[in-house]
Amino acid sequence: MAKVFYESDANLELIQSKRVAIIGYGSQGHAHALNLKDSGVNVVIGLPSGSKSRAKAEAEGLQVLTPDEAAEQADVIMILIPDELHKSVFERDIRPGLAPGKMLMTAHGFSLHFGQIVPPADVDVTMIAPKAPGHMVRRTYQEGVGTPALIAVHQDATGNAHAMALSYARGIGTARAGCSRPPSVKRPKPTSSANKPCCAAA
Repeated sequence: MAKVFYESDANLELIQSKRVAIIGYGSQGHAHALNLKDSGVNVVIGLPSGSKSRAKAEAEGLQVLTPDEAAEQADVIMILIPDELHKSVFERDIRPGLAPGKMLMTAHGFSLHFGQIVPPADVDVTMIAPKAPGHMVRRTYQEGVGTPALIAVHQDATGNAHAMALSYARGIGTARAGCSRPPSVKRPKPTSSANKPCCAAA
């Protein structure tokens, strides 16, 4: 049976002490960013200079940088862009900014499982996969309820990856409803999300 973690298991101050970069501002990206912001987290958005979403994110009170600037400045980098862009954006914009001890996050395990993203050994790599589309992640957070999520640790370089991932989950509201760690994640498992997430790393 999968273990389920709740807010009582998560220290929100961990993620509040970090700067988080959300790469992308689509369905999941806007929800994660706004929920974290409302939870007192220092959030920056990484978007290309020509992205139409830049004005929207800025209008909602978020700082917007290019993906490479955001990754370089952040302690935690969450990738929330379409699957087909993961490899190119990671190699071009994110990898150069990954200093030892940072944490790389995804909302599903596809890219890690199939080698589209191969992170350096000195960074933490985790997953928080809300089991709902972004508008519900945002709405349920605002309602004080939250949506369930899957949580997994792919790489624990610091020894604190699980605790930090739980803190992030609390920041976006999913720890309210419960974050489950699948008993086996050797193969990708589909969940409901706009990014067609699957869990493949633990």
